[in-house]
Formats: sequence, structure tokens, C-alpha cells
Amino acid sequence: MSQATELRIDDIAPPAPGYWATAMRKLRRDGAAMTALTTLIVIILLCAAAPLYARDIAHTNPFESNLSGTVLRHGKMVEVLGAAHNPLRLGVEPIGPSWKLGPYMLGADGQGRDVAARMLYGGRNSLLVSFAAAVICLVLAALTGILAGFFGGWTDRAISWLLDALWAFPVFLLAISLSVVLIAHGIDIGPIRLDASSLALPITIIGVIYVPYVARPVRGLVLGLRQSEYVLAAIGIGAPSWRILWFDILPNVISSLVVFAPLIVALDMLTEAALSFLSIGVQPPAASWGTIIHNGESLIYTRPIVAIAPGLAIVITVLALNILGDGLRDALDPRAKLRN
Repeated sequence: MSQATELRIDDIAPPAPGYWATAMRKLRRDGAAMTALTTLIVIILLCAAAPLYARDIAHTNPFESNLSGTVLRHGKMVEVLGAAHNPLRLGVEPIGPSWKLGPYMLGADGQGRDVAARMLYGGRNSLLVSFAAAVICLVLAALTGILAGFFGGWTDRAISWLLDALWAFPVFLLAISLSVVLIAHGIDIGPIRLDASSLALPITIIGVIYVPYVARPVRGLVLGLRQSEYVLAAIGIGAPSWRILWFDILPNVISSLVVFAPLIVALDMLTEAALSFLSIGVQPPAASWGTIIHNGESLIYTRPIVAIAPGLAIVITVLALNILGDGLRDALDPRAKLRN
């Protein structure tokens, strides 16, 4: 009889779902956030398929100039770089977009390279730089914010002074200054050697400059957790600091870092595009959406699609990241909507 009663009680009151399960259920119910996530997945998959597109569809090498090449258009062969459409027929003008899946779907740039293929390859580098820089930023911010907030004293003062020094510089001015110096000379410190063409340079620069913008909120969160009853109880019974940090502090910080992640990726993408547009980000022969915009600047009046296409890609990706970030905030922080 008692067993039957227990079974009926278990059926009526099943175990409550955990924090992360509840958050993921809320996120799945957010139509805008799921649409943004789907958009990001599609963009990532398309960029990952860049080699297949270049080899099997565009039939071109997007990193080699094609100044004297030809392509089939409307049943006849036409030059990729033809005579410019001006009264004197001076100069050359790249072929325009066909808007059909195939060679030069988005036309050619000033070097006769397939814009669509370069877009996909450029997206790979833009996404790689943005996500890798975000990982560096979040790891450094979590480390510095947790140490400063938990230990306090001189540890907090030293870390806060360092963060204030970084925060004192306008973010783009700091990024440009570091890029100009490091791109010109590279890094050669003991076993660490990076030349100017390495993607690790923009990844490191962009990852470091945004650390204060995440570390400050993390520090404030840890300061509050430091005074919570369960942390004070752990300290009172003599639990080692590493155990308190690992089992009591870090799990409560991770949700905030998850909310910050898509927003930092979006900022990193905009920063990378700005640096690459100024020729101090991703270096040739590699490409990114920012470098493609730079290449299309001189064609803005004759072939605007060369600059508009990567610009639209950046806008769509950053917008999706921001919508996803809002969805994660609402799912992981139930008080967010009340505060708004």
C-alpha cells in the first residue's frame, strides 16, 4: 500500500527540471532567438563550405588574380575584366553579378576574383577571428573578475588598476594602435613568434581590448556572491579557496558569461571588419569581410555589390548575434524582463 502511494505521488509531482534545462526550454520557446540561432548556423555552414563552392560551383581560385580570364554569359564568352563603360572606354571594369548559382554569381572584384567565393572564404576568417577573440576575452575576464572580486585587497586593486588602464583608451584607438605596431613588427618574445600575416595577431588584439567590459560586471557579481551565506559558510568551515571558486563561484558566473558571449562576438566582428578595412587586420593573401569591403571601395560606383555584399553579411550576422544574446539573457536571467 505504501509503495502504491509512493508511485502515485511520484507520478503527480515529478522532479523539477534543473536551471539549465529550464533556461533551454525558455530559449526554445523564443521564436526570435531560435530564428537568429538558425541564421547563424546557416552562415557558419555556408562559410565552412567555401572550398566546395570555389572548386565545384565557381570553378575558380578566389585568391589568384584573373586579369585576362573569360566566363560564359548568355551563350558567349566575355572577359572577366572588360573595357570600362565610359565615353573614352578607358580603364577596365569587372564583370557584374549573374545572380545565378555558378561562376561570378556576385561578379568579380578589381583583380578578376570571384566575389561570392571570396565572401565565403572571408566569412570563415571573420567568424574565426570573432569567436576566437571572444573566447580569449571571456576567459581573461572571468579569471581577472573572479580573482579581484573574491580575494579583494591588493589583488583587487592591482587588477582594477590594470583594467582601468585598458578602459582609459577608446576601444578603436587602442585596437588601431596595437595593430599598427604589431602588424608592422610581429611578435617575437622568446618561444612566441608570430609574423604579420598570422590570424593570431588580430585575434589576440581584439580579445584583449574588450576584457574590461566583461571583467567589471563579473567582478561585481563575485563581490555579491562573496557575501552570500553558502560562500561564508564554506569559508567558515575552512574549505580551500580553490574549491570555493570552482564549485561555488564559477557555476554562478558561467550564466553571465554565456549571455555576454554572443554580444562580445558581435563586437569582435565589427572591430575586425574595421581593422581589416584599414589594412591593419587580416592580412593578404587571407581575406575577411572587412578586406573585401576595402577592395570594393574603389568600385563603389561601378560595381557596388563588391562592397555591399560583405557589408550585408556583417549586418545580418551581428543582428542575429544581438537577438540571440537578448534571448539568452531572458532565458538565463528571469529578472531581466522585470528590470526592463
